[in-house]
Amino acid sequence: MWGRIFVNPRVTGRINLLWNCSFVTMQLKTKEFQSLFTDGLNSIAELFEKNHFELRIAGGAVRDLLSGKRPDDVDFATTATPDEMKRMFQAAGVRMINNKGEKHGTITARIHNENFEVTTLRVDVQTDGRHAEVEFTTDWKQDAERRDLTINSMFFGLDGTLYDYFNGYEDLKNCKVRFVGSAEQRIQEDYLRILRYFRFYGRVAAEAGEHDAETLQAIRENAQGLAAISGERIWVELKKTLAGNHAAHLVEIMYKLGLAQYMGLPVEGNVAELTRVWQQSRGWSPKPMTLLSALFRCSAEVDKLDLRLKISREEKNLGLFLVKHRRELVKSADEPDSLKPFTDFIIDSREPDAQSKMCELLKYQGEVRLLAQLQRWAIPRFPVSGHDLRKMGISSGKEIGVILQNLRDVWKKSHYQMGKDELLNSVTRS
Repeated sequence: MWGRIFVNPRVTGRINLLWNCSFVTMQLKTKEFQSLFTDGLNSIAELFEKNHFELRIAGGAVRDLLSGKRPDDVDFATTATPDEMKRMFQAAGVRMINNKGEKHGTITARIHNENFEVTTLRVDVQTDGRHAEVEFTTDWKQDAERRDLTINSMFFGLDGTLYDYFNGYEDLKNCKVRFVGSAEQRIQEDYLRILRYFRFYGRVAAEAGEHDAETLQAIRENAQGLAAISGERIWVELKKTLAGNHAAHLVEIMYKLGLAQYMGLPVEGNVAELTRVWQQSRGWSPKPMTLLSALFRCSAEVDKLDLRLKISREEKNLGLFLVKHRRELVKSADEPDSLKPFTDFIIDSREPDAQSKMCELLKYQGEVRLLAQLQRWAIPRFPVSGHDLRKMGISSGKEIGVILQNLRDVWKKSHYQMGKDELLNSVTRS
């Protein structure tokens, strides 16, 4: 059948119709694409061509290039098997590293101080919702068919030719996120794809709430599959969703579809509070845990999240900090434009990285004016030490401790302006 022609204004060059195929190719000639061709890639490309194997750019890099972005990471797919790649690289004296993914078809070659991760085309022969047994193939469409979303199932030839078997480019242009083929089948192959759907929806979709009803139903019916997915993998996807567009909407949908209980989120999470925090902080790049902490009603729920998702100590401490201080540590009613309550806390705090946590608290509270001030504020150094008091003849450790605390209070009331001599003079007068 004839394909459909999709033209990006940034794509120039020829458009080729392919007879008896379900896709159309076009040729990309953007500066972002051309910038990929380093000495390393040119050498790898020459090697594959010399050995009569096809090499194409795969996955997310294709999506980024079609969106006018230079990808940070580029993965490659090939018709060569891992054994054929190893023989080819060894014969050419190319070093291979980190070949843990070899059984799944991935070989990493290092040339000209660059790493190139190349994966053999493959099909899934058996899956359990977490892992897949694969067979290698030379059929590009079969490989595309096993991928999760249409926007991730495209390839670029090294001449800039786009190979799009499932209308991924059209979906990308129309800001649509769809599974390749059956949503239920793709999800049951790997239940983490439920969360990848939400992550990419937050990256690609122009508007919240434009989900396909059948897709949401497939997610609802397979929600329990997330119970078998490791917490670390869930947390990676959830953090990216929280950092993307439509985060509050997507968390609300997760709750409505019954996903929360399998993800370590509180079953009765405060979604309305998360929505409020997201709306007032979204322009200030809140950390994922800053948004997520809005769901928690008590510190025990942070502990439960940690048990399930194995979050970092820094992330857990931020969640506990926000849950504890979000209501009690607020701006002064007498001086609403003053940072004083927050800077005093930082000065007195033994919290590691207290200023960074306070910035996240101000994002949570929507105090953007105070946040801008705090981001410019440098923590002042208290100018008096116990050594200064001992030089004045005060020898009692207990007395020194009391005086230092009193001086610190005086210094804070001066907005940290009083210097050492002025503070020590106040001790003499007393």
